Amino acid sequence: MSNYIKFTLLAAVSMILWSGCSKFLDTQPQGEYTEDNYPYPAGGGPFDSYLFGAYNELRSYNIHVDGFVNAFSIRSDDADKGSTASDGGADVISMDNFPVLPSSGRANALWTGHFGLINKCNTAISFIDSVGESVGTEDLRLQGLAEMRFLRGYAYFNLVRLFGRVPKMDKKIENVSSPVNIPQSTAAEIYTFIEEDLKYAIQYLPVSWDAKFNGRVTKGAANGILAKVYLQQHKWQQAYDAANLVRNSGQYDLSVDYNKIFSEEGENTKESVFEIQATASPAVTQANGIQYASLQGVRGSNNWNLGWGWNTPSESLEAAYETGDPRKARTILYSSTAAVKNKSIFGEDMPIYPTDVPNPRYNHKVLSSPNLRNTISRGSWWMNVRILRYADVVLMFAEAANELGKSEEARTAVNEIRARARRGAAAGILPDITETNQASLRNRIRQERRVELGMEHDRFFDLVRWGTAQTALHAAGKTNFQNSRDVLLPIPQTQIDLSKNLLTQNPGY
Repeated sequence: MSNYIKFTLLAAVSMILWSGCSKFLDTQPQGEYTEDNYPYPAGGGPFDSYLFGAYNELRSYNIHVDGFVNAFSIRSDDADKGSTASDGGADVISMDNFPVLPSSGRANALWTGHFGLINKCNTAISFIDSVGESVGTEDLRLQGLAEMRFLRGYAYFNLVRLFGRVPKMDKKIENVSSPVNIPQSTAAEIYTFIEEDLKYAIQYLPVSWDAKFNGRVTKGAANGILAKVYLQQHKWQQAYDAANLVRNSGQYDLSVDYNKIFSEEGENTKESVFEIQATASPAVTQANGIQYASLQGVRGSNNWNLGWGWNTPSESLEAAYETGDPRKARTILYSSTAAVKNKSIFGEDMPIYPTDVPNPRYNHKVLSSPNLRNTISRGSWWMNVRILRYADVVLMFAEAANELGKSEEARTAVNEIRARARRGAAAGILPDITETNQASLRNRIRQERRVELGMEHDRFFDLVRWGTAQTALHAAGKTNFQNSRDVLLPIPQTQIDLSKNLLTQNPGY
């Protein structure tokens, strides 16, 4: 694994101060930069404390850790809660087995976390607008606004998929992270708001950033998330066009082997379109990182005491792979038995005795380097979170193309994904698909999304937009799921109470 340095976006208070710590892939010391050698000192400084404060929220426990893993993954047929039977209590068990109750702490945390991010974006937007052109250049001002409108649009996309009708908060609110006095807008109104934010972001975001700014959003990220927004609404032509802009940008490709994408070495590569940054050191093991990998780490003992053991691959996902598909081994990490000796990507044997761990399968995509675990901590807080990969964009393009009757383009795109997946595999593994019938090709594209993006947060929302959620979840044993209720989380009762019943509950709860 090569040496590299990763800087994470941190909030600045009184001045711009960037620092970081090495991943210690070997023992290479990390450099740092301050306001004296900051690459963009002219004009950027007055905005950056606000911008980086909003970026910093992406690593929040209430946005991309506990509730995120539960609502985005454990609710799907790809994953089970994991850990021990009682761990997490009824609140987590309900995310796995349904229904989620209006009293859910996870649902409330997702609500407050995302509105907290939205309020930070609105605060930054308000500040940038207030100084106008008096500070910095117009290009930097528009770029800063674009970054904040991307993050606000992304936060609202999560909220509308999770809760449906939510308040539209387009101005900063003092000292609150929840819009208790704003009524709910319809999902259609929220989607229009999201599209407006992302289109603005596309107009003014850069195509790329200096490597020192890995993690700052780009035109490709905005077009990619906008394609997903369109896909969720079945706006096929718009999704096709947005995904195609990413494909033709020249910034991304499928050159990174699937085996490497999810390791530290695979961070911020040509595969990465939108990736949340994290870092750690022996001295600072958590403060600059995110607990995402730790929540899902193997729940074992000694060297395999890596985390909570939540979000484990399901039997349904295990059965979804074609024979010999190398992506299965990179997605599912098995605990070993006398008959099965599974190795991690790093060549480590799992425990010899299955009683060492409570689950037969774990999420292999969050397993960190043993070198770093031995040097920093077993908690793996330095692992980045992949929100949007290029492969996802290619598959979105394929799906939209097929729905538009462009079967040849759709089939070509899917086969690009399969070609990368079978790279280095035995002959005959994952042959190109040849379907020309739209319905047959639709099923193949959906299947390819599942195995390519397994355990990566999209499966539940894919099932919902396809209208297949109840069938798929019941087949996976989650028979309490009801389409009429469980496609959305309940509006948190805490928020309804705070609003004095201005907010109203979702159907079925």
